[in-house]
Amino acid sequence: MKNKTTRGETLTQSVKAYLEAHYAEKFSLETMSGALFVSGGHLMRTFRKYAGTTPLEYHHRIRCQKARELLMDTDQSISEIGEAVGFESSSHFAYIFKQVEGCTATEYRKNHNPICKNGPDGNPQPQACSELIEPHPIS
Repeated sequence: MKNKTTRGETLTQSVKAYLEAHYAEKFSLETMSGALFVSGGHLMRTFRKYAGTTPLEYHHRIRCQKARELLMDTDQSISEIGEAVGFESSSHFAYIFKQVEGCTATEYRKNHNPICKNGPDGNPQPQACSELIEPHPIS
């Protein structure tokens, strides 16, 4: 017996692919539902049922995942990173990052960027955000 993918699962995968391709753009349910040829209400209900979250929350998680990568691998400022991943203001980026990750972007960088892990004396800095040893995966 073949494993059948339901229309709802297919739509959910399409929404995820759309959001991953357009993560730096402003979130618009209308634009996304139009691109996927479904109503906004149907998209919301189906995505929540199969993904267990809303498209906007998933969009935030993708942006935070991209921000985590930049925080670990670059020396860009927090504001520059927020802008690079699509946030219009650094305060909104700070709010969403803390909500999704459980710590500030600065704390995350201190704990995960090799440049920031050691203090000026070469000794390791204390963990400021111990709950973030493992980043939140995007499923």
